[in-house]
Amino acid sequence: MKGLLSNAPGGPETLEIGELPDPVAGPGQVVVAVKACAINYPDVLIIEDKYQIRPPRPFAPGGEIAGVVESVGEGVTRVAPGDRVIAMVGHGGLVEKVVVDAARVHALPEGRSFEEGSALLLTYATTIHALLDRGHLKEGQTLLVLGAAGGVGLAAIELGKAFGARVIAAVSSEEKAAACREAGADDTIVYGRAPFDKEQSKALADQFKAAVGPAGADVIYDPVGGDYAEPALRSIAWEGRYLVIGFPAGIPRLPLNLTLLKSCDVCGVFWGAFAARDPQANQAHVDRLFRLWKDGAIAPRVTEVFDFADGGKAIAKMAARGAIGKLVVRVGE
Repeated sequence: MKGLLSNAPGGPETLEIGELPDPVAGPGQVVVAVKACAINYPDVLIIEDKYQIRPPRPFAPGGEIAGVVESVGEGVTRVAPGDRVIAMVGHGGLVEKVVVDAARVHALPEGRSFEEGSALLLTYATTIHALLDRGHLKEGQTLLVLGAAGGVGLAAIELGKAFGARVIAAVSSEEKAAACREAGADDTIVYGRAPFDKEQSKALADQFKAAVGPAGADVIYDPVGGDYAEPALRSIAWEGRYLVIGFPAGIPRLPLNLTLLKSCDVCGVFWGAFAARDPQANQAHVDRLFRLWKDGAIAPRVTEVFDFADGGKAIAKMAARGAIGKLVVRVGE
């Protein structure tokens, strides 16, 4: 079978279509013929050996897929050949066929495309875990979302509104702000490009404070990091929760005196580890996401679909932070 492979550490331009052995389902596993694979920021990092996980090469990036079950291993009863499914695979999704533990496979509802299905799990499951388990977001509270036009950012807007919050979306362009308003954001902020000097950092903090209001943001959802983190933290409410999602703008150094002055919490969000440690709680979140999806409260926004051979271009666009919503690679017809 074919895969879009990383043969040596490097950027998206180093990826090449190559051959891999056809996978075989072991006990408790299924083989999925991949139809679509969504691209996420970890795909940028993993091919450069900058991610928490470093798979042996050659490997394919791609963490979430949608496709059709081709075969099942011993003991598998919850799915059958021919079923349309979505799954998180961590990496290895940009291939024609992939082996997945049956417990990690979810039925793709009728009427939903493979492209849309592939774009659901990582962003929305990360975000529901972040907002409810780590952020303890309540109805009527204020949620500030950084990088709000990306996949996880739009998910945070939609879920924040579904949970009754007032949502402020912070982005780097008016085009992205329009996408956030379309997703339901109550207000938007357009900020400049980092790096920031001291005065620019203070001005951004003032911009955040003005947008969230005098009481501050009860929850701050930060998938950006870098020079944006400290100004955002300065706008937090008393006993607020600052959610650390990712660092495409760099790993920030936060002045911890701010946490004392606001009696606030800085909370790490590692959804993959949560899902592995507490699969029942994760499944409950996924079930809730499917209900919200059915009811129209959430909807993965796929803004661009790439051909299989152009998967590296999708990862390059993600690396340049130019994506609005989700980028998806169509692997099979």
